[in-house]
Amino acid sequence: MRVIFALAVLVATAMAPTGMARADEVNIYSYRQPELIAPLLKRFTDDTGIKTNVLFLDKGLEERIAAEGVNSPADLIMTVDIGRLTNAKEKGVTQSVDDPAVNEHIPAHFRDSEGHWFALTTRGRVVYASKERVKQDTITYEELADPKWKGKICTRDGQHFYNIGLFASMIAHHGADYTENWLKGVRDNLARKPAGNDRAQAKAIYAGECDIALGNTYYVGLMMTNDKEPEQKEWAGAIKVLFPNGPGAGDSRGTHVNISGMSLAKHAPHKENALKLMEFLASPEAQQIYASQVFEYPISPDAEPSPIVKSFGEIHPDTLPLEEIAKYRKQASELVDKVGFNDGPSS
Repeated sequence: MRVIFALAVLVATAMAPTGMARADEVNIYSYRQPELIAPLLKRFTDDTGIKTNVLFLDKGLEERIAAEGVNSPADLIMTVDIGRLTNAKEKGVTQSVDDPAVNEHIPAHFRDSEGHWFALTTRGRVVYASKERVKQDTITYEELADPKWKGKICTRDGQHFYNIGLFASMIAHHGADYTENWLKGVRDNLARKPAGNDRAQAKAIYAGECDIALGNTYYVGLMMTNDKEPEQKEWAGAIKVLFPNGPGAGDSRGTHVNISGMSLAKHAPHKENALKLMEFLASPEAQQIYASQVFEYPISPDAEPSPIVKSFGEIHPDTLPLEEIAKYRKQASELVDKVGFNDGPSS
């Protein structure tokens, strides 16, 4: 397991009794790369004097905290995807928070009803479309099963949690039977078997392998600003972002969004400091910094997306609570296998 320590080493802390924990720090277990949250945490430390220690893991975060038990040094969990947040709650490694300052800035449909997780930013699961070959500027998710797109759609693995979140939202809106038939239609419209990440889908559109693809909004910002791999700027330049189910798209319930978020660890040794950090992260100021850094949308209505994110167009998020959508993730995963989505088109 790849582990990156940022700003402090937590090994000694993990082995020490909770009572020996320092009073002027907060320990963060994170699925987000340390460099993405570093500017945010620096501002918090500058404002409060509280040091932040970040332990990054690319997998097994919830299992690690559970194994550490009451001696876990984890104070705060930062992660992406509603599935990971609900998994942390189900694993019993989080605790409930009812904080007026947090609740004030985070709308109810972007927080757990029992206070075990709170969203910080959103990313839309949108359609990347060829600027050259796709004339329409509106689309619905339902339309992706229309035979007019046969051989023209690309996507990553159907079991990836980005896609499972979208498919779960289809079940939440339409039911399992409809979603099963819809998945068959999308499968048969694929240009190839699902493969690669979201950036690879933009590359495929640039190369003419497909005309539209499913992708997250923030990858467009990452490609547009990638000076280390400038070819990605060309991929981004070849696509336009269509926000499915927005105004004028027929069914205008809104675009499916997923989240980055935070939870208070169950045995947080620095609970007071962790709550201060949670209040800071929920503030419009912090969300603006965070959202600009990762090219996502801030949750707070008092914070603005970055100019680059605004350039994608206006997003109208689906207001169905993510907690409701998350209930259907397991069923969505089962349907992906049932229809052989990852096998690609049947003919």
